[in-house]
Amino acid sequence: MNTDDKLNLIKNSPTEEIVTENELVDLLKRETQPKHYIGLEMSGPLHLGSLFMTGNKINDFIKAGVKAQIYLADWHSFINNKLDGNWDNINMLSEYYERTFKFFCPGVTIVKSTQLYDDTEYWMNLIKFCKKINFNRILRCLTIMGRSEKDNLDFSQYLYPSMQAVDIKTLDLDIVHSGTDQRKIHMLVREVFPKLGWKVPVSIHHHILSGLSSSDYHLNKTNTSKSLTKMSKSQPDKSIFINDSKELIHKKIKKTTIVSKEIINNPVMEYAKYIIFHGNNELLIDRPSKFGGPLSFDSYFMLEKEYRAGNIHPEDLKNSIALKLNSIVEPIRKHLSDYENLLH
Repeated sequence: MNTDDKLNLIKNSPTEEIVTENELVDLLKRETQPKHYIGLEMSGPLHLGSLFMTGNKINDFIKAGVKAQIYLADWHSFINNKLDGNWDNINMLSEYYERTFKFFCPGVTIVKSTQLYDDTEYWMNLIKFCKKINFNRILRCLTIMGRSEKDNLDFSQYLYPSMQAVDIKTLDLDIVHSGTDQRKIHMLVREVFPKLGWKVPVSIHHHILSGLSSSDYHLNKTNTSKSLTKMSKSQPDKSIFINDSKELIHKKIKKTTIVSKEIINNPVMEYAKYIIFHGNNELLIDRPSKFGGPLSFDSYFMLEKEYRAGNIHPEDLKNSIALKLNSIVEPIRKHLSDYENLLH
C-alpha cells in the first residue's frame, strides 16, 4: 500500500482533525509500522460512540499498516473515581473492554497502565514533565477527564493530565488518537515534549457521537445555537449500549425527537452517517406503500438528500435505523453475553 492510500484510510471518516497532516505524511514515508494508541477509561458499558467510533477508526489504522494499541487506563479510572474507585470492578470492566475490542478490531494490541507504572523511569519523566508546566496550565486540561476547576478534586486528579502525557512518552508513540474531547492533552504534549527533547507524535482526533435528543430539546426556541451533548455512559436513556436488546434499542430511538427535513442536531441521521455507512452497508427505509414503498440506500449522501426533500418520514427513518443498528450490534452482543450480569 502506498503512502497516499494509507493517508486516505487514516483521513477517512470519522477523522475530523490531523495535527499535522504534513507530519503524518512524513511519518508514513519514514516508518513502515508507526506506533499508535488511543487511551480509554473504564467507566461503564461501551456504547455506539465508545466502540464504533473508536473501533472503526482503529480498523482503518490497522489496514494502513499502523501498529494500533488500545491503552486501558485502569489507574486513570481509579484516579478519576470511575466505578467508585473499586478495583475489582475496574479490573472486570477492563477484561470486558479487552475482549470487546479484540473481537471488533482483530490485530489490535491491548496495554494497561498498570504495565507502565512499575518502571522508575516513568516517575522520573513525570517529574521532568511537571517541571515544564504550571498549575494554571493543568487546570485548562481538566476537561479531558470530564472535570473543571470548579469541581472539588483530590490532588491525584490534578496529576491525571501529566500522567496521560508521560504515558505517551513511555509508549514511544508516533500517533496519538482520540475523540475531539481529548485534544487539549495532545496540544499540551506538543507544547512540552520539544522542551524535553522528546519525540512529538502526530495527533488524530475523531468525531464525537451525539446522544439521543428529547422533545424538550427541540421545543427550545430560545437558543438556536444549542447543540446535542455527546453520547455518555452517565446518560443511559440517551445512549445506545452494545449490550442493549433489540427492543431497548428500538424503544430509545423511538423516544428521540427529530425534525422532518432537518439534518443538524439529528442524532438518528448522525448514526446512519458514522456507523451504518462507515463500511459498505446498505440501508432499507421501509415506507408504507401509500407513501411510495421501501427505499434502499448504499450511501449516506443519497439518504440525506431524500430526507432533506421530505421523502422520508421521521418515524420511518427511526424504525429503519433501529433495525439496522441492532443487526450491527447483535453479533457483538452475543459474543459478550456472559458479561450480562456485570453490565446491569
